[in-house]
Amino acid sequence: TPEYTMNVELLIEIGGWIGTAALLLAYGLVSTRRLAGDSAIYQALNLVGGALILINSFYHGAMPSVVVNIFWVAIGLFALGRAFQRKGKEAS
Repeated sequence: TPEYTMNVELLIEIGGWIGTAALLLAYGLVSTRRLAGDSAIYQALNLVGGALILINSFYHGAMPSVVVNIFWVAIGLFALGRAFQRKGKEAS
């Protein structure tokens, strides 16, 4: 239905803007040394931001942005996994 399509489009647009804000926030916090580049919060902001922009880019057919955000998300997952692994070793 047209209403459903409009709601999905709106959610995808809002998600894209939230993703952009998350990436900019992460970059700003690291650049001002309020977060460490290897912190879980920084990596989570990057992961969520990249995933939301990936969805938005795919919806709009922006394939170069899709590809870069696939890698962005993969790097975020890897780094977040390492952060949790490191935290687990510190606790034991």
